[in-house]
Amino acid sequence: MTPEQVLAHSPTVLTEAQREAYFRDGYLLLECFVPDDWLATLRGLSERFIEESRSLTESNGKFDLEPDHSADEPRLRRLVQPVALHPDYWRFASESCITDLAQDLLGPDVMFHHSKLNFKWSGGGEEVKWHQDIQYWPHTNYSVLTIGVYLEDVDESMGPMGVIPGAHEGELFDLYDGNGCWAGAIDETDLARVPAENAVYLQGPAGSVTVHHCRMIHGSKPNTHPARSRPLLLNSFSSADALPVTPYNYDSIHNGELVRGQRARWIHFDPRPCLQPPDWSKGYTSIFAIQQAEENERQAAAAE
Repeated sequence: MTPEQVLAHSPTVLTEAQREAYFRDGYLLLECFVPDDWLATLRGLSERFIEESRSLTESNGKFDLEPDHSADEPRLRRLVQPVALHPDYWRFASESCITDLAQDLLGPDVMFHHSKLNFKWSGGGEEVKWHQDIQYWPHTNYSVLTIGVYLEDVDESMGPMGVIPGAHEGELFDLYDGNGCWAGAIDETDLARVPAENAVYLQGPAGSVTVHHCRMIHGSKPNTHPARSRPLLLNSFSSADALPVTPYNYDSIHNGELVRGQRARWIHFDPRPCLQPPDWSKGYTSIFAIQQAEENERQAAAAE
């Protein structure tokens, strides 16, 4: 749906000013948005999966691990598709305040796309370079967004997500490198066109919510806090008239499930083109693994 079509419907949890700010700036930060009972549930689930990861020595289809992960010192980068791993994750994505939030920004008919839990561990949890999401999973239009929930208090030392206000209305960048390989980040040669000096880093107490448009340029610095990790639960949604046109990064029984309203009778095609990613049906790791592999290759080449 277009912003004008969305705004024609009355909001549930947002003010009109907040909705207008989202469409203007491409993001929102809502402090202490998630109720305490839900926050406690999500934290408990997070701890359960951290404990489960201790037995692993390498990443698998459920866990993406940092290279120095161990049983004594677990270091997770990502829990993959949590909505498929526990019913409470799915209940949160499909029946909670964040579903209301998605509806206020996408219109009355909303589809679920995917979920992930990014940890960004203490003491150097990896950065995420500047990128946009929609090139990873193109849709027929750009009425697609991601809602993040900070499960712990997040300050500037912990690698909060950074966004560039208004960037969602600007250029859609090529995320392939100069050799035609998927890098998953905006190439250094293109960064001069990214107004990174305008970046806003979204900090907040536990239960705060970030929302970013699928075209928003965003990223995050490493977590330099010596003791606290930054678990960020992310759920992506689309308007029901925005259909994915490439395979899902991660397969899940809930991919494409309608969570609000009705199935769209008409598909909306945005005339603006979108980059096509690699064929994810042949395998996908995570943005961390992709970006770090590219960075390691770049450093090795520079050292030769």
